[in-house]
Amino acid sequence: MRKIFILLLLMCPLLASAQILKKATWEYHLEPASPKAGEEAELVFDIEIEKDWYVYSSDFDPELGPIVTTFEFEKNDSYEVVGDIVPVGAKEKYDDLWEGDYTYFTKTGQFRQKVKILKDNFTIKGAYEYQVCSEITGQCVLDEGEFEASGGSGAASGDDGGQQNGSIEVSSTDNTDDASEQSIFWIIFIGFSLGLSAVITPCVYPLIPVTISIFLKQSSSRSEGLKKAFVYGASIIVFFLIIGFLVSAVWGVSALNELSTHWLFNLILFSMFVAFGLSFLGLFEIQLPNSLVNAIDRQADKGGYFGIFFMAITLVVVSFSCTVPLVGTALVSALSGGKVLYGVMSMLGFSLAFAIPFTGFALFPSLLKTLPKSGGWLTNVKVFLGFIELAAAMKFLSVADLAYHWGILDRDIFLSLWIIIFAFLGFYLLGKIRFPKDSDDSKVPVPRMMVALFTFAFVIYLIPGLWGAPLRPLAGLLPPMHTLDFQGGGASAAVEDPICETPKYSDILHAPHGIPAYFDFDQAMECAKASNKPLFIDFTGHGCVNCREMEARVWSDPEVLKRLKNDFVVVGLYVDDRTVLPESEWVVSARDQKTKKTIGKKNADFQITQYNNNAQPYYIVLGHDDLNPLVKPTAYDLNIANFVAYLDKAKQAFYDK
Repeated sequence: MRKIFILLLLMCPLLASAQILKKATWEYHLEPASPKAGEEAELVFDIEIEKDWYVYSSDFDPELGPIVTTFEFEKNDSYEVVGDIVPVGAKEKYDDLWEGDYTYFTKTGQFRQKVKILKDNFTIKGAYEYQVCSEITGQCVLDEGEFEASGGSGAASGDDGGQQNGSIEVSSTDNTDDASEQSIFWIIFIGFSLGLSAVITPCVYPLIPVTISIFLKQSSSRSEGLKKAFVYGASIIVFFLIIGFLVSAVWGVSALNELSTHWLFNLILFSMFVAFGLSFLGLFEIQLPNSLVNAIDRQADKGGYFGIFFMAITLVVVSFSCTVPLVGTALVSALSGGKVLYGVMSMLGFSLAFAIPFTGFALFPSLLKTLPKSGGWLTNVKVFLGFIELAAAMKFLSVADLAYHWGILDRDIFLSLWIIIFAFLGFYLLGKIRFPKDSDDSKVPVPRMMVALFTFAFVIYLIPGLWGAPLRPLAGLLPPMHTLDFQGGGASAAVEDPICETPKYSDILHAPHGIPAYFDFDQAMECAKASNKPLFIDFTGHGCVNCREMEARVWSDPEVLKRLKNDFVVVGLYVDDRTVLPESEWVVSARDQKTKKTIGKKNADFQITQYNNNAQPYYIVLGHDDLNPLVKPTAYDLNIANFVAYLDKAKQAFYDK
């Protein structure tokens, strides 16, 4: 319950885990099945592609942008490749983004490669790499596979031992069901909570009885009134869903993953939330042009179900100055996950909460008598939300500050600002601070006093954080402990001596709780080999709320901490750090052929390319022989016993191997 309260109180953005799934199955065979020496044959690759996904072909300009499908054949003296590989049945399309034509397959695809058999006992072996994408979700997955046909029998083996009869099924680690369901639940929940907040603002609440009275006057019977009420509520929901889809389609796909830690994008969000907060405090009003409002209102006057739809839109437009900050908060919270679905689900929750009072009171108008009368308390609600928006704005400034190591919003400064903001909120609720639009009533109602009491309790709770208190429930929102400057900031345990050599980037990157971690994969692997320990990879990010929460609430447990310090070599791979690497450490991605020049881009490319995953936190334990996980990777899970069991299982698998 405390976690729910904190989330509602701060309206923080959720950084949801998003697994990049594989969506294609490859099979291959020889035609004829048993060629003899001196004969030509064709190695045929057939692809089954999931609905709404497509695979790029091999016969367009590789410099265009998309990843072409490529095949590599291992040379030996038993066969030779004849000509180039030929795609069969590929479609062609011009893309405005890439400014060129590309070819692709949907549903099924096929490639054919002619080979000449030189010996009866032959072996044709190699690998392929391809990219599968979806226009629906905006996701792309780079994948690869191996093939082997020998002796004319067509026997085959995949990259993990494979299946016979030339079949390779591409699969992925299924670790997303719980995380995705949890993320969608919270997105809808936060959207619903913000929708309820919008209802009790001065722009919306007084419209409830006015709107209901219009329904009663326009309806000649009870059944007609019920129909109109449902159409009105459904219209509100549809309108907000359209907003959610349009905004998500533009900003909620892969571009937002890249933008989520960019300094400019976060400063824009910071400025927006400050503007929203100041608007709620009464400094100015955010309004749409009167001409637009009047045009929509004229459509609502036409009557019928068409008019009801525009009545719903009129409600949203008229209440724009109060709803747009909350709609913006809901969308930003959801779109941090980088999926179109998240934005739509956020608006579903928001619109449900927004529509329920209007529909409910239209169905049961007698309940209007139970509503509290409009008054100064509505202004109090609006100002309360304004302070919350100002507090939430600090998070976006913090993300940019951490990613670029500016050092302008360390933990103590962040906490100081929050202490001041929430202290001012407490004094406002007690009537000690007044704003121009507040009523002159000097009495403090009991409910407002109770909210003030909890607000001051929260302020007192924050104060010890200035001297190193962990404040674990807020771990995902606050800057990390190592940024604390005040005396006593060493409360986050001093970093122990490294297991091997001094870690690269340890002057700018830090591990929690004194764990002797590394921040470069190659250096960490060398240390793991030298110390004969498994390598624990932590794919993390400065802007990852769930990463900080895992570190504060799970990694801090004595049993977990003991294992991480003693049984593993830990490497923290930050996927959003913007530090530019020396040119000698730049890498060219096999996924998009682009040069990765920063710590974050290099690590993110490694995670996506090697493990087909772009979610953080994401934990993998490796041995020394290859990059295959020793046990199934794990992600966000606040159950300490589960994490301890995961570490123990991985350690046992390492020594068994």
